[in-house]
Amino acid sequence: MLLVFNRFPCLVLPLRHIIGALLAAFLAFPLAGCSTARLGYQNAPELAYWWLDSYLDLNDAQSLQLRAELAALQTWHRQAELPLYIGALDKLQRLAPAHVKATQVCALIDELRPRLQALLDRIEPGITGLAPSLTAAQLEHLARQFDQRSQKWRDESLAGTPDERQARRLKRLVERAESFYGRLEEAQVAVLRGRVASSVFDASLSDRESQRRYQDTLQTLRLVQGTGLSRAEVAARVRALLERSQHSPQADQRDYSDLLQQENCATLAALHNSTTRAQRRQLSETLRNYENDARALMTAGR
Repeated sequence: MLLVFNRFPCLVLPLRHIIGALLAAFLAFPLAGCSTARLGYQNAPELAYWWLDSYLDLNDAQSLQLRAELAALQTWHRQAELPLYIGALDKLQRLAPAHVKATQVCALIDELRPRLQALLDRIEPGITGLAPSLTAAQLEHLARQFDQRSQKWRDESLAGTPDERQARRLKRLVERAESFYGRLEEAQVAVLRGRVASSVFDASLSDRESQRRYQDTLQTLRLVQGTGLSRAEVAARVRALLERSQHSPQADQRDYSDLLQQENCATLAALHNSTTRAQRRQLSETLRNYENDARALMTAGR
């Protein structure tokens, strides 16, 4: 329940470190506190621009193109997507007081999945327009950024003993849960601790898939760089890249992702079912605040 929206960063793996800022700004705005969510969403085009520029070191022409794309993306998202968020938040509020099953949590995630696809479909033309203009130097800059991000992730997820890695994962889960429910009781922390200890999560597998995506991204961008391909041909390659990053061509990775999602749904259900009435009221209030945010952001765009 509480982490249905938080689940999306795990689903948002395609071109994660190229368009991750867009997805965070336009899809996962409920991850932040209410005032932070509103401020971040209002400034999403500018924040996303600077984030992407740090990865690609854009020139003036590319910057103008990207800023225009981001502004249009926000207008579309505000008009077309925020109303759908409101519906999802309303459904979550109605489920909050009751016990839930893992299948219900997974069903909610599946209902939200088209929102991710809609955003990717909307972003695709912008990537298609920008990709051929990227220079060899910019792609080298991107590769270095990927390497730095990879090392940071490894330091956080692979360093230390198994117990230390599990402790870090548990800490992150508790912090996320408490942002929705308020302070967890020890018995509830124990639920998460047990789930982490028995988890199928494999940081090495996740790292391997991340590296595949990085290399796939760089290879695709190099293939369309200054080749004289038609826009339709570039679009086809970008679309295929997005599809591969959504659905790994590696069967073991697809199986692992499916298994991990089922496990996460079960963990969310188990934690929610262990919460008190007061904690569920806190969850309902938090979700209602997010709904109010979404309504205010819709109005602000008119």
